[in-house]
Amino acid sequence: MVGKLLVRGMLAGIAAGLLTFGFARIAGEPQVDQAISFEQKADEAKGEAPEPELVSRHTQAGIGLLTGVLAYGAAIGGLFALSFAAMIGRVGKLGPKALSALIALSGFVVLVVVPAIKYPANPPSVGDPETIGYRTGLYFLMIVISLAVMVFALGVRRAALSRLDAWNASIIGGAVFVVVIAAVQIAMPEINEVPSAFPAVLLWKFRLAALGMQAVMWTALGLLFGALAQQSLHGTSLRRTMPRDYINS
Repeated sequence: MVGKLLVRGMLAGIAAGLLTFGFARIAGEPQVDQAISFEQKADEAKGEAPEPELVSRHTQAGIGLLTGVLAYGAAIGGLFALSFAAMIGRVGKLGPKALSALIALSGFVVLVVVPAIKYPANPPSVGDPETIGYRTGLYFLMIVISLAVMVFALGVRRAALSRLDAWNASIIGGAVFVVVIAAVQIAMPEINEVPSAFPAVLLWKFRLAALGMQAVMWTALGLLFGALAQQSLHGTSLRRTMPRDYINS
């Protein structure tokens, strides 16, 4: 069963990647072009020669972007399917579609929103090339911390279930997650390398588009995989161990 779910997860991820590519072409690439134009004009004003273009902008915005989002979608889809297989039947009475939606929402918040609040995406011409390793390390550290805090919050919720109902236990777990993440983000180093002359509107639109791409990816993955997983569970041995309303929900 896990193998079938893994294949469906990767297929759902690829389909989600195609939708993300379409969104990126419409909402994201125009912002990248404007940011590159700003960088070129800034270099001209300083009298600096433009850097050689190793890969054409057309290739970057076309086959390069498509390859990247499809590979990312397939990888995320596979991990998504493995998470689903580990959690199915262990999260209350949630059916395949509801569980898939819950995993997608949790993944989006923990892996995307939380790191982006502290270290949001930057367009070309923003950021010091000499600090890229440092900034990348902090970003991935924030992801690891976010995952660890989520596991801790789930443990707090599980412990609270012995004395409270599911709703109140979930509120306590969620509050613990928010408080700990807020404290961590306050303590972690600040990074602000945006040039003073960089257009604020362009920066906002780029970051919104970057967040929108992830929202499209995780939403499409959650919905598509939920439908595929429900079909996959019909006729499997797992179905015999679960109520019919679970499989059909």
